[in-house]
Amino acid sequence: MKLAVVALGGNALLQSGQKGTIDDQEANAKATSECLIKLLKRGYNIVITHGNGPQVGNIMLANTAGEKMFGIPEMPLDICVAYSQGFIGYMVEQQLKNVLEAHDMERDIITITTQVLVNKDDPAFERPTKPIGPYYTKEDADRMAKETGSLFAEDPRGRGWRKVVASPTPLVIMNRKTIERIAREGQIVIAVGGGGIPVFYVAPNKLQGIDAVIDKDLASALLASQINADKLIILTDVPKVCLNYNTPEQKTLDSMTIAEAKRYLDEGQFPEGSMGPKIRAAIHFVERSGKDTIITKTTMLGIDNGGTRVTLV
Repeated sequence: MKLAVVALGGNALLQSGQKGTIDDQEANAKATSECLIKLLKRGYNIVITHGNGPQVGNIMLANTAGEKMFGIPEMPLDICVAYSQGFIGYMVEQQLKNVLEAHDMERDIITITTQVLVNKDDPAFERPTKPIGPYYTKEDADRMAKETGSLFAEDPRGRGWRKVVASPTPLVIMNRKTIERIAREGQIVIAVGGGGIPVFYVAPNKLQGIDAVIDKDLASALLASQINADKLIILTDVPKVCLNYNTPEQKTLDSMTIAEAKRYLDEGQFPEGSMGPKIRAAIHFVERSGKDTIITKTTMLGIDNGGTRVTLV
């Protein structure tokens, strides 16, 4: 059977405007699981990855409040990422299991807490760009930046301001051989949650976490290439990639080569915090594997000609 890595976008678990209750997130996970069934029925084994931007931001807010109100020690960002991997993995496991049983399908679902090696000297630590947490007004963002020293950036789609943190390049996915083996045996693996827990070697043979959030699409592309996946599918909140997005000149793309994708990136068509990381992830996988990447909306999964196909030539 073919193997696909499916990178769930943030809206697959928590949509803009929702409070983020467990009921909200479980309902979203169930709806996403119904779409994933289409891939399984088309003969794919799957590895699921997911973002954690809203969730890890909320975990950090809860940490800060707990420290201020009750003296509970704040946890560093890598621990918050690990925390998010656990509870998001649990939600996806449970809802996908419910949907599988409703379709009379039997698969084990295994969440693997995944560390990802990064370079502690990555220049990304000098220029934070990765948005996490909820959206704020400009006034609230300015106030919190002054109070906490955090950095905030405006969302490219005009939804507000979000905290931004360092997003180093992922280098090695830990336990990748086990992830591939389990998936090729026909079970479903959830891995590289939130881009993975960023770690580095502080000394020979000694791993340590670092304060960052890895882009989940780039980590998913690395995982897909390292486990020899047949396809990378990146899910977002639009059916196809667009040029001149949200303007009168908007144009949807059915496909593009990596040469075209690089040119559009250079032209500024795909901004940070939006489509840019997804396009770079697609380029990464296609260049290393020679296979295609699909960028699309969750509801378009398994539909012929759905989404934008990124190809080698």
